[in-house]
Amino acid sequence: MTRTIQQLFDLTGKTALVTGGSRGLGLQMAHALGEAGAKIMLSSRKAEDLELAAAELQAAGIDARWIAADCAKDSEIARLADETLQRMGDVDILVNNAGAAWGSPAEDHPIDAWDKVMNLNVRGYFLLSQAIAKKSMIARRSGRIINVASIAGLGGNPEGMNTLAYNTSKGAVINFTRTLGAEWGKYNITVNAICPGFFPSKMTAGTLKAMGEERLAAHAPLKRLGDDEDLKGLCLLYASDAGKHITGQWLAVDGGVSVVTGG
Repeated sequence: MTRTIQQLFDLTGKTALVTGGSRGLGLQMAHALGEAGAKIMLSSRKAEDLELAAAELQAAGIDARWIAADCAKDSEIARLADETLQRMGDVDILVNNAGAAWGSPAEDHPIDAWDKVMNLNVRGYFLLSQAIAKKSMIARRSGRIINVASIAGLGGNPEGMNTLAYNTSKGAVINFTRTLGAEWGKYNITVNAICPGFFPSKMTAGTLKAMGEERLAAHAPLKRLGDDEDLKGLCLLYASDAGKHITGQWLAVDGGVSVVTGG
């Protein structure tokens, strides 16, 4: 029998692991998944931030727990996967969101900063996806992987934004998503990407201060920046049975910026 739209978006009984989930876009997506019925495991590097985030989710009636882990380190990724599975059971939804940025002119970009960005933004996504798939999703022939990329992965930057490593890493995430979606379709694992535009956050605070909110918003046809609701709908679509026939895709949530810049 064909399900109703409410049934298709319902995540009751599902478990989601959200990296970079203690604030900003990660916490917004954790809210979306939890509000739809999923149990949430949050992860980021700082325990104190995670404790506050989990308390916020719990106050909203969401079953939320946390594990502090650094997704730039192989051993920490393995521990995160194992501890999540031990404490929560199988993982149905993995949101790869932990990330780093670095601002520097390309000619002076430090090599160690390049490696830091690449290790967290690309290698970390791969290793955690691999671990969760092998230990939970593949055998069950079921899973949803959501990778947070960026419209920065679609092209260059406006003048004044020098984030070569970040843009390169997010371009890699987009093709990682496409390739993994094609390869793991046989396991009924969908892999999709969200490409946010500019959202005010701790990571973007420097850019916001340097360029100004009005100037940044002016680049978008909708003349606004992203807010605390704007990723919820797409995240839930990718995570739920409403999106079960979508894989290897990316979609920009950017107020239309990528339309006018040709991304």
